[in-house]
Amino acid sequence: MKYLHVTELDGRYLGELRETGVPVPGTGEVLLRVTASGVNRADLSQIAGRYPPPPGESQILGLEASGTVEGTSDPVCALLAGGGHAEYVAVPQGQLIPAPPRLELVSAAGIPEAFLTAFVSLVVEGGLTPGINVLIHAGASGVGLAAIQMARLLGARAAATTRTPDKLAALAAAGADLAIHNAGQGVGVGVGVVAEVERHWGTNAVHLILDPIGAATLADDLTLLAPGGRIICLATMGGARADIELPLLLKKRARLIGSTVRARSRAEKAALITRFRAEILPAFATGALGVTVDSVLPPARAAEAFERMRHNRNVGKILIDWRPQAR
Repeated sequence: MKYLHVTELDGRYLGELRETGVPVPGTGEVLLRVTASGVNRADLSQIAGRYPPPPGESQILGLEASGTVEGTSDPVCALLAGGGHAEYVAVPQGQLIPAPPRLELVSAAGIPEAFLTAFVSLVVEGGLTPGINVLIHAGASGVGLAAIQMARLLGARAAATTRTPDKLAALAAAGADLAIHNAGQGVGVGVGVVAEVERHWGTNAVHLILDPIGAATLADDLTLLAPGGRIICLATMGGARADIELPLLLKKRARLIGSTVRARSRAEKAALITRFRAEILPAFATGALGVTVDSVLPPARAAEAFERMRHNRNVGKILIDWRPQAR
């Protein structure tokens, strides 16, 4: 089978299709013929050597895919620890998700990583309840747009930030009550975002914050947080070491929670997906949730896809189309 191999040279991504054997499913696994795979920032970190797959998992890039289970015509998508950017991937049975009939199968590749991450962050770790205020950083990313939709679906109010003014319309279209241009320096929240949130919701009014930025936003997250609120840290795009005001953390009884999906055990992922299928997946059938697709590229142009993500040009999911006609 063909799989995608990506390296970085002189600041540019180089992609090539290589050949390897079709994976042999182990106990509790099925073979998925891949229709499409989703590009994620975790792929960029893996290329840079900072985010290797968990022990025993495929070294091939790719954390999500859609396709059909080999030997059947069942359309599914799958959460993966690796191996998605290929013609075939072995998938633990518990990590399969039925592809919603309303979605094209290519688009369904944008569900697993983005929407599972949003579900785990908002519901499992964040304890989202109807009526609360949620702040979502990097709102135009795949996870960000999924989280905005999910927060609204579950009865919360959502504010979302972006550094790119042209992306504000996408935040509003996904259901954000507040779509905020982060005009601060670097990738930080900046005084403008704090002031904008407080102008609409008041002080100490954000109950739950999804933050993939990290050091650059954490102090202002704490400023905005309501007493007893939670900050879910998903990544460190804006720095890995942060100074925070511990007395304020104590005063607000705040909880700072680190969360990842990839490193969890297969049993834990299966349990999360069981919940997701029961609590969230039906909303795709009604149209209450949908995948925002930024672009779809063939494997031969994968380097463009990775460059597009690195430079934050995407609004929603970037997908690789593995169907024969796309190659």
